[in-house]
Amino acid sequence: MPTDAKATLTVPIRNLAAETVGEANLPAEVFGVPFRRHVVWEVVRAIRAGERAGTHKTKTRSEVSGSGKKPFKQKHTGRARQGGGRPPIHRHGGTAHGPVPRSYELKTNVKTKKAALRCVLSEKLRTNALVLLESLDLPTHKTKDLSAAIAKLGLTGSALLLDRRENENLARAAANNPDLLVLDALALNAYDALNARTVVLSEQALRTVTEVLA
Repeated sequence: MPTDAKATLTVPIRNLAAETVGEANLPAEVFGVPFRRHVVWEVVRAIRAGERAGTHKTKTRSEVSGSGKKPFKQKHTGRARQGGGRPPIHRHGGTAHGPVPRSYELKTNVKTKKAALRCVLSEKLRTNALVLLESLDLPTHKTKDLSAAIAKLGLTGSALLLDRRENENLARAAANNPDLLVLDALALNAYDALNARTVVLSEQALRTVTEVLA
C-alpha cells in the first residue's frame, strides 16, 4: 500500500537525561517510505567506490631502472633473442598490464541519493533505531560525559549523531569513541545512516533533514 504523503508519524522527544520532553510529527513522505533495496545498494556502492584512493601504480618496462642495451647479438648465439633487461619476463623488469592511477567514482543523481536516504531513515524508524533529542549541546567536551549520556539513553553499539557543524563540544567528545560518528545534518548520507546501529538527531538536525528530503 502506498504511504499517504500527508500523513505524519509521532516520535517522542527526549533530552540527554533520557526524559521525555515532548513529541514530534515526522512526515511520512520522508520517514514512512518502503525500503527499496536496489536504490540503497546503488547509492551505498557509489559512496564506497568514491572512498577508494585509486593511487595504485606499478612500473612498466619504460619506467624501471636499468639499461635498454641489447645484452647480446640477435642471431647465432643459440639463445632466445633479447632486446634488453627490462621486459616483464626478466627479474626486476617492468610489469605488464599492471594497475595505474584511476578514479573509481560512480555517477549517482541527487534524486536517487535522496530516495535512498529516505528508505534508510524510514527503516531506522520502523526498527526503533531512530532517536530524537531536544538538543545535543553538551556542557563539556569530555568523552566520559557524552558516554554517560549515551548510556543513560540506553543506546548500545555504533551511533550516528546528527547536529550542526558548530557544535564543537559534541565533535570533540565523540572523537575518542570509535562507536560514535558526528556529522552535520547537511552531510548525512545513506551509507553512514545504514552503517550505524542507531541514528540520533537533535531537533535542529531533524528540521534540516526534513527540509532537504521533503
